[in-house]
Order: sequence, then structure tokens, then C-alpha cells
Amino acid sequence: MPIRTAHVNELSALQDIERAAGICFRDIGMPEIADDEPLTLGELGRYQRAGMAWVSADAAGAPVAYLIADRVDGNLHVEQVSVHPDRARRGIGRSLLEHLAGLAAREGVPALTLTTFTEVPWNAPYYARCGFRLLDDRGLAPGLRDIRARESEHGLDRWPRACMRRDV
Repeated sequence: MPIRTAHVNELSALQDIERAAGICFRDIGMPEIADDEPLTLGELGRYQRAGMAWVSADAAGAPVAYLIADRVDGNLHVEQVSVHPDRARRGIGRSLLEHLAGLAAREGVPALTLTTFTEVPWNAPYYARCGFRLLDDRGLAPGLRDIRARESEHGLDRWPRACMRRDV
């Protein structure tokens, strides 16, 4: 599926993808994650205006998955990658990650980073298969430490979480 920059008129579709993708967390005993609202249109718009929001689109051009990223500690940080469950397990998420890795390589950015749940099969184990490695929390750079602190304040540390890195 083609990957392209997200359009401003698609931001609500990204919210819908996030809500649909989150439902699977309910099945593994994490209903709070399933019920967590996606980023607001304003927050998504910030990524879109910065050129840091991409979608994978179906044949009709409608988004079925998306990735948003930030620049953190000199790396590209995956803030969110979500695939609609109707399109899951087809390599779409991996393609979005590869797209970001390609951008990082072109810009001379050394790595991709992300934070994730360590015990959710489609989180840390999946990212490990995509070339990411777990980072020791004691050695995190300031930007990743700040992200982890905000996640903790949001209650995400109720479940094991970690930072991961993929060298480019």
C-alpha cells in the first residue's frame, strides 16, 4: 500500500484508526488503554503541519494506518503507529516504520526510538522483530526520560513499559 504524508482532512480518520486499533487491548486485560482517547485533532495537526505524519492508504486513497513522529534527542521518535484491525498482519505497520527509517537515513539521523508495552505481543516483541532493541532506563537521554515521565503521569506505567531503539 502506498505511504504518503497525511492530509489535514484525514486527521479524524487517524483518530478512528487509533480507536479501532485500541480495542484489542480490552481482550488482554487493558481496558484503560482501549478506552483512552486518541490525540486531539489539534495535536495531530501539529504533526501533519510539521511533515511528521504519514498514512498507508487503500486503493481508494483512504488511510488504513498511520505513523506520527517527533525529533527527540537527535533521533526520530515514533510517537504512534496504528493499523486498523481490518488491515492488521499484512506488513503495513512495518512498512510505515521502514518509511521513517528511510527518512532518517536520508537526513543522517542515527536512530529511531519509541516507547512501548513490553508484554503486549504486538508491541515490544513486534518491534524487536522490526529491528528495535530495548534500552536500559538508567541510560536514557533527556528527551526519552521526559517522554517516560509524561507516560507515567498518564498512568501507562501500570503495565511494564520500556524505550526501544533501532539504529539506522
